[in-house]
Amino acid sequence: MTQFVQALVLGVLIGGIYALMASGLTLIFGVLRIVNIAQGAFLILVATFTWWLWRATGIDPILSAFITAPLMFGLGWLLYRFVVRRISGQAASMSVLLTFGIALVIEGFLNVVAGNKFRSATPAYFEQSFRVGDILLPKAQVYGFLAAVVVLGGLYLLLTRTWAGRAIRATSQNPSAAALVGITATATAALAFALGSASAGVGGSILSVLYPFFPASHYDWISRLLGIVVLGGMGSLPGALVGALVLGLAETLTATYGSLQWSTLVFYLVIMAVLLVRPQGLFGARLREDVA
Repeated sequence: MTQFVQALVLGVLIGGIYALMASGLTLIFGVLRIVNIAQGAFLILVATFTWWLWRATGIDPILSAFITAPLMFGLGWLLYRFVVRRISGQAASMSVLLTFGIALVIEGFLNVVAGNKFRSATPAYFEQSFRVGDILLPKAQVYGFLAAVVVLGGLYLLLTRTWAGRAIRATSQNPSAAALVGITATATAALAFALGSASAGVGGSILSVLYPFFPASHYDWISRLLGIVVLGGMGSLPGALVGALVLGLAETLTATYGSLQWSTLVFYLVIMAVLLVRPQGLFGARLREDVA
């Protein structure tokens, strides 16, 4: 029983972190209808910068999110205004090709600057744990989970309690009606893309502690994130949360009672099973194209 509870707790901790990483991808799709394949590359870019900052200054990798999140917000805004904006309103395949190109540029840049080798930040608490009865809570996962909860809570408040958040939600639900009441589509889209990139600024800093990474790791991460948002429903933040928890629990339960190398397979089997019943995902909206 203790082993089962331990696996559940670890699954929730990891799932919360995955939810943060996937929130940016699903937010960008929900507002812009753009599949941002570069989101995984953003994570690895931030993880590499966090690792360098930690080695150079000793700043705690997770706390460095106070630096990386604003930087990624700015990068995301610039990318939208000068690059992504040019494909606005075009077929989804154009966004996939463009953002995949951005991911390749980031990967090439990191290969030149940082080298093609594995890295991981290992602060003093990396191998330490909290003990609650018979349950061990690794400090790195706990700190990463708490950071994810704070950021997701802040994102929720921004989307529900501020004018900018209401503008983003209105644009995602009905762009034409939003324009009629004075909401500027370009500014709102740039803000959404910047917020999605900023979430990668926090997620990448957490990733640098929890997982080894190298420039090409972004392929693995974007596949995980896409799996999460497809399972939950494209554009649904609650769906991304549920999908992330499913992935976290699949990893920890499979690792506990089987082998970690099977965890990803189990997760994608769950996705296949859900999509057979609900093609739009757990929380996704059913479109007319689904019915036709």
